[in-house]
This record gives sequence, C-alpha cells and structure tokens, in this order.
Amino acid sequence: MKRKICIINPNTTKAMTHKIDLTAKNFANVDTEIISVEPNIGPESIEGYYDEAFCIPGLIEEINNNINADGYIIACFDDTGLDAVRSITDKPVIGIGEAAYHVASIVSGNFSVITTLSRSINPLKHNLKKYGLFEKCVSISAIEVPVLDLEEISNDNLDKLNKGIEKTILEDNSEAIILGCAGMSNLAKDLELNHGLPVIEGVSSAVVLIEGLINLQIKTSKIGSYALPREKQYTGFLSKFRPQR
Repeated sequence: MKRKICIINPNTTKAMTHKIDLTAKNFANVDTEIISVEPNIGPESIEGYYDEAFCIPGLIEEINNNINADGYIIACFDDTGLDAVRSITDKPVIGIGEAAYHVASIVSGNFSVITTLSRSINPLKHNLKKYGLFEKCVSISAIEVPVLDLEEISNDNLDKLNKGIEKTILEDNSEAIILGCAGMSNLAKDLELNHGLPVIEGVSSAVVLIEGLINLQIKTSKIGSYALPREKQYTGFLSKFRPQR
C-alpha cells in the first residue's frame, strides 16, 4: 500500500528538518513517501511556551501546503500545535512526543524522559497527564543543552546525555529512556546499545504508528474536540488563517 506522509518540523531550521528526514526514511516502509518540511515563518528553535505560540501559524500554513498527504507528523517533542492541526484535517496526525510515550508504555513498565532545557519539563508533564501516561513516567530531566546545539553534538554534550541516562537508570529504576527532542533522533540506537535498555525517540515511533493508522484507514474524528473550526473572520495579519468551509 502506497502512502504519503508529511513531516513538519515546526521550527525554521533546515538542518534539523534534514536530520528528521533521514531518521524517518530509515524507518519508513518502502511503499511510504516521506516529505519533510519546515515553515518559512517562526522561531529557529522551540524552547518554551513563547516559541510554541509563534510557530503555530507557520505549522498550519505547511499543512495547507501539503493537503495531498495521507497523514501528518509534527516533529517537535512538545507536540506543538497538535490539537490545532487535528482540527483542520480528518487525516491522522501524530506528535513525536505522543508517539514516543505510547511506544515506551508498550515495551516497558515505566520510562524516563531526557530533554534539552529545564523550561520544557512542565510542558512535557502537562502532555503526559493529557495522554494518561503520567504515572508511567518516573522522571523528566534536562541536560541543559539548547536545541540548536544538538545539530552537531559535541563530545561534552553527548557526555551530558550519557550521564543523564546513567543517573535515571540508577536513581529512578528506569526501564526505558525517551529522548525528548527531535534533534536527538539520530542518537537513539547507539545509546540503546551503550546502556542496554530501550532508548526511544519520537520520529521513528511516529512514522511507524502513522503508517499503521493509514493502513487501517482510520481518520481523525470530526465530532466534538476536533470538529472543523466554525467559519468566522480573523483580522490583521492572521486574516489568511480564517476558517473557511
């Protein structure tokens, strides 16, 4: 079965989109076409609530630019704009954070999340509670490395990541590790070999899950939460985003 998946990196950094694209294509089925894009407007990285707010218009724009896709992946671990995107399409949409949590919950009794900056910890806790998986997460920690520093990760920053994994295995009895940033997607398999437990990243998890949803021909419900937006006027520079039927 042929399928076309559009992966949207909600920040504007092309190098990160390229890394995401390589990971996705490495795990995608041979009959899957992967298209990876980033917006022309918005922040160069997403680190906290303020950045999240300003990347959503560009994210929506890329959905509208790729309406022929069979499904969408939002490649920000915060699952930025996930609910908004599900409200404008009946095609399946998966966030990489959501995907990683669900995969980890299947293969382990508990898991830890290791992310970039501590300002992301509370947003991730919020998402875990929303998905009903907070009780399976024994810790969320940050290695205090900015997102863009992961593009060409230094030995020092890789050491921070390895020490973070060792710490949570020892102190929290973690049974699996989730890497909390798309910029870490290329590191998962090596870290898994080094530490001897599942190390899960969201890009590959989302690709495999959305292929399954497309194969099952399951669409996003348009009843209730993800109903199409009501038609109304949007003013100023947001006028082009006004809902239309």
